[in-house]
Amino acid sequence: MTRIYWNLFRATGIRPLHAPDGFFSIAVSSVSWGVAAIFIFAALRVAGRQLNERMVPALGVFAAFIFAAQMFNFPVAAGTSGHLVGAALAAIVLGPAAALIVMVAVVSFQAVMFQDGGLVVMGANMLNMAVIPVFVAYGVFRAGRPFVRSHGSLIGLAGAAAWLSVEAGALAATVQLSLSGTSPFSVAAPAMLGVHALIGIGEGLITAAALTVVYNSRRELFRIGRVVPEAVVK
Repeated sequence: MTRIYWNLFRATGIRPLHAPDGFFSIAVSSVSWGVAAIFIFAALRVAGRQLNERMVPALGVFAAFIFAAQMFNFPVAAGTSGHLVGAALAAIVLGPAAALIVMVAVVSFQAVMFQDGGLVVMGANMLNMAVIPVFVAYGVFRAGRPFVRSHGSLIGLAGAAAWLSVEAGALAATVQLSLSGTSPFSVAAPAMLGVHALIGIGEGLITAAALTVVYNSRRELFRIGRVVPEAVVK
C-alpha cells in the first residue's frame, strides 16, 4: 500500500503537501476551506491594524522570494522531491498574520497558475502549507524566545521551528488522507512523516541561511513582525 501511495504522487507530478484534486474527500476539502477562510479573514484584520504603507512592500518581497525558492527541488526518499515551504521564515520575520497572508498568496498562485495542487483541495493545501506551519513555527519560536540572545541562538531556534512546521503540515495532510479514505493513517503516517522529516532538515537549513542574510544585511526587517527580541535586532 505504501508503494501505491508514493506511485500516486509520482504519477500526478505533485510534490508532497501539494495535494491534487481527488486526494481528499469533498467533506474534508469543504471543512478545510472553511477553517482556512476563518484564519485568512482573521489574519487580514490583524495585519490591517499592524502594517503601515512602508511595511506592505516587504510582504511582496517575501512572497516573491518564497515563491522563487519553492521552484528549486531537492530529491528525497521514494522518488519524491522536496522544496522550501517558507512558513517559518515568514512567521519569524513578519509575524503570524502577515506571514499567513504571504503563504496563502504563494500557495494560491502556484495552484492557479502552475496547477501545483488542486483547486478543490486548495483549502486543505492552505492549511497544510500556510496556516498550520506558520502558527507552529511562530509558537515554537515564541516559546523559545527567552533564550534568543544572539545570532546563533536565533538561527538554532529558527531551524528547529522550521523543521517542526514541516512535520506539522505533513501530519495534517496524513489526517486528511485518512479521513478521506485515500490511505489508512497507519500507512500514510510513516510515509509522510518520514519523508517530510528529511524535507524539514532542508527547510531548517534554508531558513537558517536566509535569516543569516537578513540578520547581516537588513536586520531592521525583524522589527516588522516584532517576533525577534529587540536586543537581537539592534
